[in-house]
Amino acid sequence: MENWVPLVATSISRPRNAVATRQAILDAARERFTAQSYEDVGMRDVARDVGVDAALVSRYFGSKEDLFVEVLDSCKNGRDLMDRQRDDFGRRVSREVVFGEYDDGSDDCNANRLGGLLILLRSIGSAKAMDVVQKTSNARFFDPLTEWIGGDDAAVRARLVAGLIMGMAISRELTNGFSSMPRAEQEALAKRMATALQGLLDG
Repeated sequence: MENWVPLVATSISRPRNAVATRQAILDAARERFTAQSYEDVGMRDVARDVGVDAALVSRYFGSKEDLFVEVLDSCKNGRDLMDRQRDDFGRRVSREVVFGEYDDGSDDCNANRLGGLLILLRSIGSAKAMDVVQKTSNARFFDPLTEWIGGDDAAVRARLVAGLIMGMAISRELTNGFSSMPRAEQEALAKRMATALQGLLDG
């Protein structure tokens, strides 16, 4: 993470109106929180990425904790996974986790259905961030997933589905995107993960 360079700084020119400025700040913050831990993200860093004064970030969003909440609200945190075909769930999610393949080719948290989950995972080391996550994770992810799965033991299966996804996401982060594995092994990993996820979903 030490060599991470924010893409926002090179791709966003300073917006000319309040709505665009606020959105640019939110986009920059989301990119920061996706790539770094909560404690490592500074309001000045976000402001610098957009080319505005740090005071403006505070004016639009308040504290860093408030900005973090807005970032979480801007991400679907996996809920978009439930908006698509149920019988293709395992394959889609496994390929997103193993290969980073998204439906529309982009990499923001709303195209990357796991982007919001990565933000949650990176917040584990922060008491402030975890307080927000613990208060809202059921409403943001577990309750909708449980309802979507339905049937017997839906809550249990939802937790297992989420645990498998997040565990594999952590494994991907620790191994630089599974790049050390030959392509054939990555394909086998995705296939087995898909089978496991679909089995949990279908009961």
